[in-house]
Amino acid sequence: MIRFYFHPTPNPAKIALLLEETGLPYEVVPVDTSKGEQHLPAFRAINPNGKLPAIVDTEGPGGRESRVFDSTAILLYLAEKTGKLLGTPEDRPELLSWLAFLGTGLGPFSGQAVHFQWAAPEGLDYARNRYRREAERHYQVLEDHLAGRDVIVGDSFTIADISAWGWIDRASRVLKGDGDPLAAYPNIKRWFAAIDSRPAVARARAVGQDHEFKKVQDEESRRHLFPSNYPPAA
Repeated sequence: MIRFYFHPTPNPAKIALLLEETGLPYEVVPVDTSKGEQHLPAFRAINPNGKLPAIVDTEGPGGRESRVFDSTAILLYLAEKTGKLLGTPEDRPELLSWLAFLGTGLGPFSGQAVHFQWAAPEGLDYARNRYRREAERHYQVLEDHLAGRDVIVGDSFTIADISAWGWIDRASRVLKGDGDPLAAYPNIKRWFAAIDSRPAVARARAVGQDHEFKKVQDEESRRHLFPSNYPPAA
C-alpha cells in the first residue's frame, strides 16, 4: 500500500496521475499547506524539506516501509516498482534528461512565475519579469522538442509526459494574461490535449476532492506557505 501525502497543487497532481495510470493501491493523506501541516514533526519525518508530495510505501524494497519525497524521485520510484511508463531501455538517457529538465527547470521557474505574478507584493518588476521570461523560455524548449512528436520520450507515454502535464495544466497561472495561454505553443497544446484526454487524468483530478482544503489566502496562510519571508519568532 502507498500512503500518498497530497495537496491539490501541480507536483502532487503528477503522482496522482501516475498512481491512477499504474493501478497501484494507495491511500490519500491530505496535508493542508495553508494551515501549516507540512511543517508538523510527523510530516517532516517523511519529508524533511516540508514540501508536497511525499509517499510512504509500506511494501518497499526488502519488504521494508520506505519513504520517498520530491515528485521526480517518486515518479521514478513508482515507475520502477511497477515496471511501467519508463519507455524502453534505449530511452533511458533521454528519459532522465527530460525529467531533470522538467524537475529543475520548467517546474521551478513556473512556480516562481506564479508566485511573483499572483502572490508577491507590487514593486518587484525585475523578479516578476525574470521568472515569467524564464518560464516562457522553458515552454519554448518543450514546444520545439514536441514538433512532430506525440510524446516527450521515445514512442510511448512515460513519466516524462506525466511530469510535464502537472505544470502545463497550470499554464493559465504561469502565463498570466488574456486568452488561451497555450496559443503561442501549438505543439504543447496538441500534446497536452492528448494527455488530458486519458481516462486516468479524470480520476487523478478527483483525488482529494473529498477533503476541504483551506482556500483563503490570509496572513496565516502566507506565513505557512512562505516562511522564509518572515523573521523567526523571538
